[in-house]
Amino acid sequence: MSNVVDVQRLRKVYPMDADEVIALAAVDLTIESGEFIAVMGPSGSGKSTFMQIVGMLDRPTSGDYHFEGRDVASLRDDERAAIRSRRLGFVFQSYNLLSRTSALENVELPMVYAGVPEHERRRVALEMMSIVGVEQLARHGSNQMSGGQQQRVAIARALVNNPGLILADEPTGALDTKTSLDVMRLFTELNQERGITIMLVTHEADIAAFARRIVTFRDGHILSDVANEERAA
Repeated sequence: MSNVVDVQRLRKVYPMDADEVIALAAVDLTIESGEFIAVMGPSGSGKSTFMQIVGMLDRPTSGDYHFEGRDVASLRDDERAAIRSRRLGFVFQSYNLLSRTSALENVELPMVYAGVPEHERRRVALEMMSIVGVEQLARHGSNQMSGGQQQRVAIARALVNNPGLILADEPTGALDTKTSLDVMRLFTELNQERGITIMLVTHEADIAAFARRIVTFRDGHILSDVANEERAA
């Protein structure tokens, strides 16, 4: 397998008055193609900062980051944005759907930015919506959907550009227990049946348990990095 993410000695320091806050301290981590990894840790552990850097939404203070073999640190902002829109899929706790736009149009949006022709956008969007089980909601607005349905639409949106990595930031944080389990089963199916690489950020152990590998952060360091043998089996 090839590495999708490879970070070495990754540091992120935030200046604060006369002091500084070390959010990440010399982190080393690789994520291989086809992995399903959960990143855990309490508030302030560095897990969200790590996701922001992996998602190219922030830059590290120092260290190396290669995404699909490319040295991210050497890229211009527009090159990073191009990779972000074409090779990364994002799923957030708050869904981030446009409220006055149909589910289908929300799913099409990344392809609009990527310059995909309209007829192709429609075909791919409907296919992804079918895969996640919400094709019947194509014309619905977000106010006409439950939280679980909105999150499935958001997952479909993350899939449309065939990303090398999906980053899911607390994707079940706004959902009830049953809906959370349904969404996590969907992530598991996407990983196992379609080989999609997923990095999930969560503070909930029962959600992290769906992943095949669990990395725990504390105080900017990786406290543990273990295979989830039960899930892998």
